[in-house]
Amino acid sequence: MSKTDGIIRIAVDAMGGDFAPDEIVKGAILATQRGEDIEVILVGPIDILKRKWSEYGASNKLSVRFINADSFLTEVDSAVSVIRKKSNSSIAVAVKLVREGEADAAVGAGYSGAVAVGAIQYIGMLKGIERPAIIAPLSSFAKNTLLLDAGANVDCKSHQLLSFGVVGSICAKSLFGIPNPTVGLLSTGSESTKGGEVVREAYTMFQNSGLNFVGNIEGNDILSGRANVIICDGLTGNVILKFYESISGYARAWIKNKLSKYPLLNRTVDPVFHQFFPMARKSYESEDEVSGILWGINGIVKIAHGASYASHINHAIMSARNAVRANIVGSLSLELAKFKAEGKL
Repeated sequence: MSKTDGIIRIAVDAMGGDFAPDEIVKGAILATQRGEDIEVILVGPIDILKRKWSEYGASNKLSVRFINADSFLTEVDSAVSVIRKKSNSSIAVAVKLVREGEADAAVGAGYSGAVAVGAIQYIGMLKGIERPAIIAPLSSFAKNTLLLDAGANVDCKSHQLLSFGVVGSICAKSLFGIPNPTVGLLSTGSESTKGGEVVREAYTMFQNSGLNFVGNIEGNDILSGRANVIICDGLTGNVILKFYESISGYARAWIKNKLSKYPLLNRTVDPVFHQFFPMARKSYESEDEVSGILWGINGIVKIAHGASYASHINHAIMSARNAVRANIVGSLSLELAKFKAEGKL
């Protein structure tokens, strides 16, 4: 059921991310200072969290509480450490709170693979979905276009790619209001024989799925609008997303260099790019609520960018709150049941 009233509880891994715990704590302060209907549950070693809370002069009246976690993941830990070696790490505890009904959503800015593994292990998947996917809207340059998976799964099987197509189609219907979104499979050529074995197998499955499948999409067609939903494995999708995020910054630097001899023109570059190229901002600053959500999990888990500062954590918390309000898990579950009943999944 959709949660339409009452306090929404967001569990946040306070030790995940490049600038944790400082920026995570400050982000929680920003989110709760707004006085909205949320409670932030910061998860991590309580002595560290209380010390940081005190350092930043946060009021005890803010709707934040601390939950202890004995450990946290570091850069040397693998994704599966969250269930094998560090099952009481801060991200593991955060997602367990969702499973146990003690939190309505979880947010983590740490290693995406570990967040995904923890969510799968401790919360579980919706019926009909084997792997979760991260959806990346490419709306700055390609209106009404989604890419998935953007990083949750490095290796995928053909039937998992098909399930991403179903999830992406459902999301595009909801987000863009398109009755029958077009779906494309990212490959090295438009022919059905192009791509690796998994992609070739998936091509046939997509043809028989009942989805509005338009065939293979090549790299030069990603931003063309030919497909509303572009499907690929998480390795490919993550590379594309990070390249996409970098385009504007490099273009801006190149233009500023070219105009270095013309100071008056040079001064206009930054304002122009800020106004007309919103994709110059990282995806974690995007207003698209679908960004970073692990779609397919039987609960709401939001992955924030690893390089998030306090403002980005604040946005991630509010985005997770909005996802709870919108009941995206319930809506997706209903749509998946329809696909299953029609033999499309």
